Amino acid sequence: MKLEVFADVLCPWCYIGKRRLSAALARHADRDSVEVVWRAFELAPEEGRVPGPTAAEAMAGWWGEQAPARVARIQSMGAAAGVELNLHLARPVNTFDAHRLCKLAADRGRADEMMESLLHAYHTEGLNVADPHILQRLSGAAGVDADQARAVLAGDGYADEVRADRRRAVELGVTGVPNLVIDGRPPVSGVQPVADLLRLLERATRPEQPVPATPGR
Repeated sequence: MKLEVFADVLCPWCYIGKRRLSAALARHADRDSVEVVWRAFELAPEEGRVPGPTAAEAMAGWWGEQAPARVARIQSMGAAAGVELNLHLARPVNTFDAHRLCKLAADRGRADEMMESLLHAYHTEGLNVADPHILQRLSGAAGVDADQARAVLAGDGYADEVRADRRRAVELGVTGVPNLVIDGRPPVSGVQPVADLLRLLERATRPEQPVPATPGR
């Protein structure tokens, strides 16, 4: 089974969804049959490399008076999943290079570790995940050779692969993240409860039990 995970480093729900998916996969009886492929989905491709307002400040602009309660809810759900979401520290930046390094990591069998490293750096530590020096350090922490990461960042390596993920998202109807695509079926929300994600995986391994096309987030 091929499980494509469309996600972006900037999305707190993606960090929550990643932890929930990991928990579901750990409980899946046929885990070895599941190929997890991380797909790039840039939420803010217009952002630059220099951090601006925090995620919490941006959310205040979106949600107004509702923002404090909604931010608290996101943080509470993150804590329940075992992640610390410091939205008052995280500052949105361009994630194109971060996604390129995820592609490099995937070629080295370290995509999950690279995504975890990036999500923790951005959401918990408030680091600039567009800074090449920080990206190199995070690559090393994820088990990816820092010199290889430096070479990718200095050129345009894996740029075509990131752009291809954009096109695939359009083809599949993915409009937000986190979204999961199981064996090319319609996308489903990737931030469902662990038990629901486990049921999705189990149904997908039994062809006679079709995966319901529940809408994405």
